[in-house]
Amino acid sequence: MTKYEELIKHIKNKDTSVDAIAKKYKMSVMDVKIMQEWKNKHKVIKNLPEENMVIMKGSPKESWEDKYKKEHKLRQEAEGELSIMKGIETNRVKEAQAKSNQLQNELDRTNKEKNDLYNRIAELIEANEKEIKNLKWIKDHDYIFLIDENKKLHKEVKELKEDNKKLAQEIDDRIARARKAGM
Repeated sequence: MTKYEELIKHIKNKDTSVDAIAKKYKMSVMDVKIMQEWKNKHKVIKNLPEENMVIMKGSPKESWEDKYKKEHKLRQEAEGELSIMKGIETNRVKEAQAKSNQLQNELDRTNKEKNDLYNRIAELIEANEKEIKNLKWIKDHDYIFLIDENKKLHKEVKELKEDNKKLAQEIDDRIARARKAGM
């Protein structure tokens, strides 16, 4: 027995109120009233298969069919909108992937530059260590001794030049005095 047949049976019995019927079958009160009006207008034939029933204008079945058609149309519209949204989202995903690839390439390039710089620093450190090894002889005691001796000799040469100038001046003064004295 279908929902409508049960509903019509209850309406025939007139034992229940419209509110009780609506609550029991989870329908609106308005739908139940429409069915009651339809029953009053038309004679209901018992045990007639649903596909053989003639649907008359204003019948509850027609209102359900209208509701189904409306729902179907809304569902199709929603599916169309969903399809559009999926297309938009696909474009967003593609744009995000392109941006991600661009950032990844930039990161790879930056990491390569960083590695090149680390390698250059390692080369410079190695060259600097070789230079320091070459300059270790500066710290050698003999070298320091030679530098000190060189400084002493420069000082002595300077003193000798000054003494030489003084002696040359003194000789010039004695020659000049001897000429004045008549020699």
